[in-house]
Amino acid sequence: MTKREPRKSIIANFGSLLSDQPGSSAGSTAESSVGGRTVARVGAGVIGATQRTLTDIREERDRLRAQLESGSGLEVDPDLIEPSPFPDRLPDDSEEDFEAFKRQIEDEGQKIPIQVRRHPGSPGRYQVVYGHRRWRAAKELGRPLKCMIVDYSDSELVVAQGIENAARQDLTWIERALFAWRMDAAGIKARDIRAALGIDDPELARFRSVCRAIPEGILEAIGRAPKVGRPRWVELASALTADPTGLAKIEKTLAADKVLGTRSDDRFRIVLGALKASSAEQGRDVQLLAKSGRAIGKATFKGGDIRFSLAREHSEAFSEFLRGEIPHIVERFLAREEEA
Repeated sequence: MTKREPRKSIIANFGSLLSDQPGSSAGSTAESSVGGRTVARVGAGVIGATQRTLTDIREERDRLRAQLESGSGLEVDPDLIEPSPFPDRLPDDSEEDFEAFKRQIEDEGQKIPIQVRRHPGSPGRYQVVYGHRRWRAAKELGRPLKCMIVDYSDSELVVAQGIENAARQDLTWIERALFAWRMDAAGIKARDIRAALGIDDPELARFRSVCRAIPEGILEAIGRAPKVGRPRWVELASALTADPTGLAKIEKTLAADKVLGTRSDDRFRIVLGALKASSAEQGRDVQLLAKSGRAIGKATFKGGDIRFSLAREHSEAFSEFLRGEIPHIVERFLAREEEA
């Protein structure tokens, strides 16, 4: 009995766009070469999610190759192109890397086309599938942009975008979480989100949990935070959920000029530190002392919760006293609020 050859991953098949040329070889090992880079295999869920057969992919490859060889319709005015409707990037801490990249495009030209799809709602316009930096560079330089034009549905777009990102492997954890969250909001099916990011159900649940707890504006203000992984983002989300006033504290912290001028990893650290310090302060106990100085109980303040704990000989009497005093305490509090 002959031994069956292992199945190629979808990444390997996409790699054949570039490698299936005379004299080249496309391996069927656990890694494949795409554009000169080694990329990891993506699971079979990608194939099931996109519902596109190997024949479909090869036909598309042949069409794009013919388009490249003919040279027709490949240069597009960058002003006719819009970013992907599913952003997967947060701003970099510095523009230095992009400026160097733009100078390289200016000096050497654009060597690799970007991929765009026809805009589903605006005839004659396009949306980036991948290649946002090249699009931005061409736009700022005022020169035409080499493109491969495809007809993708939203689901196919996010899967292709995710495959390209998986090949680069440079999205931070929170960028991947935010990408998944935005796809969720656009009605993309969970199976397509998992396929686009190469994740399982538990990881998708963590993405959703963090983005549900931390508003998108806060995530964007903190930034990419490349050194911050999943455990610390989950920690921040949990701390924010436990503190009813936490959001206001984070917004105040991020509004400070000295914080805004730091790198995204430092902004994350400062925000988490401020939230932890505030939580610790709120959780401090206040000792209740008799005239003699002996402790007879304590009051615990944590968030919006207040708890009194007294020695047994004082507990019932204090409860009755407090019940009668609460209306007067509230009245005094509200009067002070009005004066302020």
